[in-house]
Amino acid sequence: MSDSGPRVLVVDDEPQIRRFLKTALGAHGYEVAEVDCGQEAIKQATFLHPDLVILDLGLPDMDGREVIERLREWSRVPILVLSVREREEEKIAALDAGADDYITKPFSTGELLARMRVAMRHLGPVEESPVIGLGDLVIDLPRRLVTVAGTRVKLTPTEYEILKTLATYAGRVVTHRQLLRQVWGPGSVEDTQYLRVYIRQLRSKIEREPARPEYIVTEPGVGYRLTSPEDHASGA
Repeated sequence: MSDSGPRVLVVDDEPQIRRFLKTALGAHGYEVAEVDCGQEAIKQATFLHPDLVILDLGLPDMDGREVIERLREWSRVPILVLSVREREEEKIAALDAGADDYITKPFSTGELLARMRVAMRHLGPVEESPVIGLGDLVIDLPRRLVTVAGTRVKLTPTEYEILKTLATYAGRVVTHRQLLRQVWGPGSVEDTQYLRVYIRQLRSKIEREPARPEYIVTEPGVGYRLTSPEDHASGA
């Protein structure tokens, strides 16, 4: 594989899907490698060090969630699940296992490319940078300071912890359970209604139009994603 573009490892047991992705992604400058099973995916990820993995969950030798867990033992490579499984439980399980995003088949090429760009742009925890900027929203972690368009926003400690957690994984889906566990502890992972109240309060403070959020985007039945208005406009 050459270095002419980002490396993508496609893991799917359907030859037609692999052919389509190789052609479509190749036309947009990506270098694509393809495998049809979980064991080979783990092997090739170790060898190729791809910039992104596109993973089907229904593999012949192991479930895709196991592949995610195995990769997460040593790699932070963005993992985008592409699956026919539409149940919320399947999506949540994949995201909890360490996937960065989840798209159901059939899918549009435009949406896939947008999600890929976001996943690769936010490779690794954003907290490695002390200041996180998303459009007009700026989160200064050392100072615990949040501003929107240069104006300081006063947040309660709980609101700040929610925003900080979302910002740490900006561009990625953070599940309800992940947020509740991170902010309130493992004993509160089922209190999703409680979380919705705080998200509503947080949106009222940082969004231009809280009813049409640009920063804290809802992934229905799964969780939330912190993104910039530019990403939101592009369909990411």
